Amino acid sequence: MARRGLYKSSADLRAMVHPGRATAASLAAVRSAAKPGVTTLELDAIAEAVIRAAGGVPNFMKEPGYRHTICASVNDAVVHGVPSGRSLQAGDILSIDSGAEIDGWNGDAAITIVVPDLSRPELVTSRQKLADATERSLWAGIAALATATHLNHIGAAIEDVIRSAGPYGIIEDYVGHGIGRSMHEDPPVFNYRVRGNGPAVKPGLVVAIEPMVTAGDIATHVLDDEWTIVTDDGGDAAHWEHSVAVHDRGLWVLTADDGGVAGLAPFGVAPVPIR
Repeated sequence: MARRGLYKSSADLRAMVHPGRATAASLAAVRSAAKPGVTTLELDAIAEAVIRAAGGVPNFMKEPGYRHTICASVNDAVVHGVPSGRSLQAGDILSIDSGAEIDGWNGDAAITIVVPDLSRPELVTSRQKLADATERSLWAGIAALATATHLNHIGAAIEDVIRSAGPYGIIEDYVGHGIGRSMHEDPPVFNYRVRGNGPAVKPGLVVAIEPMVTAGDIATHVLDDEWTIVTDDGGDAAHWEHSVAVHDRGLWVLTADDGGVAGLAPFGVAPVPIR
């Protein structure tokens, strides 16, 4: 990860709003298009078109050796799935990670979708519960950021939600990160309890919080494409992510259309726009 100052200026935070919105728009477009028969390469092209129409560049393409706009991780793939000619099947659980760079600033977010399948309701229900628990843990982590004194308090909030949701596993080898001029910056953002407090939560902190959760064991390996990370036991996985800014009046979810209003409401937290 790039080593830069952990805390950004008010002007920096304002500059990060646009790439955050472009990232959110790319994911919304992919969500609408993710249906049986659609390939992950087609989803990749849709996301790229949205980001470029917003005046941005897909920042994943700037990662050495990666040529795509999104990561598309299907079923047992946890993260970093490479788009391909693979068609989505009814019942698939699909995690999409996307990011935009505009004027040198970055956004990064991920969603998990379960493709409808009326013939296999039990499978869809099981996968949707996994996706929902992971999303809920993300919002719990973001809500914790609103009152936390130190960054590592977020992981405890995420872990509590996952542990209460079912016999799920929290991936430990991959964590969230700071974000700004580079897509991946310090500090690391853990999705589970760790020793130590981490950096202070204060205005100017911008982090990408991204729980990665499995239906079974958390052991993983990388496929021959040298990117896609899958579970060793073939169990399903889900991944949700938002880029979040702390500022002098509160926090704002940069990669949510409403700044996080709907997601944070169940936790009694009201995000405040950056000005």
